[in-house]
Amino acid sequence: MRSQVPVDDGPAPRDTLPWRDPRRSPAERADALVPLMSLEEKIAQLVGVWVGAEASGEGVAPHQADMIDHGPPWGTLIRHGLGQLTRPFGTAPVDPVVGARSLAASQAQIAAASRFGIPAQVHEECLTGFAAWRATVYPTPLGWGASFDPALVEEMAGRIGRSMRAAGVHQGLAPVLDVTRDYRWGRTEETIGEDPYLVGTTGAAYVRGLERAGIVATLKHFAGYSASRGGRNLAPVSMGRRELADVILPPFEMALRLGGARSVMNSYAEIDGVPAAADEELLTGLLRDEWGFTGTVVADYFAVRFLQTLHGVAADAADAARLALRAGIDVELPTVDAFGEPLVAAVRAGEIDETLIDRALRRVLVQKIELGLLDEGWQELPEDVAELRLDDETSRDVAVRLARESVVLLRNDGVLPLATDLRVALVGPVADDPMALLGCYSFPNHVGVRHPDHGLGLELPSLRDELARRVPQLLHEPGCAITGGDTSGIGAAVTSAAGADVCVLAVGDRAGMFGRGTSGEGCDAPDLRLPGVQAELVRAVLDTGTPVVLVLMTGRPYALGPEYDRAAAVVQAFFLGQRGGQALAEVLTGAVNPSGRLPVSVPRDAGGLPGTYLTPPLGRRSEVSSIDPTPAYPFGHGLSYTTFDWTDPVAVGGTDPDGPPAWPVDGETTVRITVRNTGQRAGTEVVQLYLHDPVAQTTRPVVRLVGYARVPLDPGAAAHVSFTVPADLASFTGRDGRRVVEPGDVELRFGRSSGEVVATVPLRLTGVERQVGVRRQLLTSVRVEPAATDPHAGQEARG
Repeated sequence: MRSQVPVDDGPAPRDTLPWRDPRRSPAERADALVPLMSLEEKIAQLVGVWVGAEASGEGVAPHQADMIDHGPPWGTLIRHGLGQLTRPFGTAPVDPVVGARSLAASQAQIAAASRFGIPAQVHEECLTGFAAWRATVYPTPLGWGASFDPALVEEMAGRIGRSMRAAGVHQGLAPVLDVTRDYRWGRTEETIGEDPYLVGTTGAAYVRGLERAGIVATLKHFAGYSASRGGRNLAPVSMGRRELADVILPPFEMALRLGGARSVMNSYAEIDGVPAAADEELLTGLLRDEWGFTGTVVADYFAVRFLQTLHGVAADAADAARLALRAGIDVELPTVDAFGEPLVAAVRAGEIDETLIDRALRRVLVQKIELGLLDEGWQELPEDVAELRLDDETSRDVAVRLARESVVLLRNDGVLPLATDLRVALVGPVADDPMALLGCYSFPNHVGVRHPDHGLGLELPSLRDELARRVPQLLHEPGCAITGGDTSGIGAAVTSAAGADVCVLAVGDRAGMFGRGTSGEGCDAPDLRLPGVQAELVRAVLDTGTPVVLVLMTGRPYALGPEYDRAAAVVQAFFLGQRGGQALAEVLTGAVNPSGRLPVSVPRDAGGLPGTYLTPPLGRRSEVSSIDPTPAYPFGHGLSYTTFDWTDPVAVGGTDPDGPPAWPVDGETTVRITVRNTGQRAGTEVVQLYLHDPVAQTTRPVVRLVGYARVPLDPGAAAHVSFTVPADLASFTGRDGRRVVEPGDVELRFGRSSGEVVATVPLRLTGVERQVGVRRQLLTSVRVEPAATDPHAGQEARG
């Protein structure tokens, strides 16, 4: 559609303008506006402006120093309107109220500058909370996964979304739905885990919370980013179509269908030589034509120009813009570049069809209309802005509840919970470092480190602070730094541990950006040894003979080999957020009974990578290789301070005297197990259900997660836990590339983890091979019902 600029530039009365009419659908309103806009006005809606960006090299995006120049003045940038404003709160510390007023002033200028009075859509990062100064910082996504609690993640996302909306923000660049494939990748901390069902159900819950708060959720990174070669950030991906279809894509499909996400961000990756930002089959053929997505696709920062500068598939900026638009990218972020003058000139020259501009513009306008930005009553400044608080007690309560559920007890010989009258040595470089509780995309780590004069903007007690409140006889020695080779402090740490009744040894990461941390974007690891000399510290403290509680505060799992077996207890915590010190101290002292489960396996050895639990038989230990990939602790593992019995596994209503119960290839089956708390205190068991398919036309993972449930039980109490599994969840990509449900014998396995099967229910998928499409069922339904209580349960003898 060519531009049709009206002869009379004076606007008609607004109540007669169809694109302002709320009685019309967003699509009708957008269709009415597109023909009225000039080419420059159209393209202005397809770009963002990052007015706070700076080119010092200390930026928050890849190659920011290379890609940003100071550009034209503000008035020139907005003279034709503006599509998006990039991170007005997340670029530098700004008081929330002052920031909201400043943003409103900018919006008023943007609306006044264009003939149609269209404000910008404002986006921010929000992975571990609204990435703004003085905003609550929640656990990192690996912590969400460890909780196995989508409902609480949804509650968290709702709190995040409401705070963003109150500040004048419309779009959040989260969640990350990349399935972990190589733990060395620095962004492992941003992923929810290594299993697509866990990632998809948890990610969809986050999306629901954000979208119900009125914020556009942005799924990233579509697709394959986490499977880069060697675990290197922004590296090529070696992946076949089955791994892409069966492991990488399902979480995105679940978050779109079950969560209602309205935006998608492309991956920086290239798969089989095709960068995602230029992949029409992915961004249009699959995402839109097959899956039916109607929202916006936004470019990851600088991804459009990267088609020229990093991938070498575009000759110049205009060529990069052409490839991106044709593939299906609608908005260039973070600031005006290829979609600026190069695109205008290429369209004027007939090198790029203006219909591509109109296609993207329509999607952008529909979304702005859905957000109310073209309504008569739109206000740039929230009425209650003076009351704006981004970190309140309710949000902090959600943060600590999620942190508690995210702590994973991996090993315990009885030393935990700690008796508070013991002499406790607290050793390790992260024990008294509050920043070691925060992920890479938290504001203090992501931006605040470049503005030390402003302070953290929130209370952030360390593990030492919180443990000292509960353990009177607490001594602390750091032993070493997180990074570097200085071992001079290890001797003092050993002395402290040797003189104590028990030693809490806290080691791990500090998140950062592009090599300024040990975890986070661009902070990839050559192997899975602890950073610096921390492994040496661990060995020296274990050699004292004092019982050691090894606490790992990390952004990825680390391989400690035999040291895992020498520790009296092992606790894993994945960047627990601003209340993480409290949550950890509560678990260590027994105020909270741990219920977290591993969202990623913990490898025993630093080599033999990449590899996760989702592997066919050849990926497991064999007689023909000297490398044993068996993890120290498998996916789904986690202990409690109480005990649980699992009994009476059964296929409900399914009996067959001639073989396993039938499970129609176009139906569903229900399996049930009874779980009883046989210990002395209340606790939560996480019941996991895995599918085992022993014979299939392509190799299949030995087991894969198809359902789970958190089951809280008082001492002696029991519950029946039922899973109704659609046969669609047994589907996979067959030899001809079609997703099929194949008849044959399978098993549903109840497990405490992927490596500990408690009970197996044999079943037989019956019927003829069935192809399933995009409307297939994606969820197992779960029902937890109280069971009869054993009056003798929970009455264990005391010694």
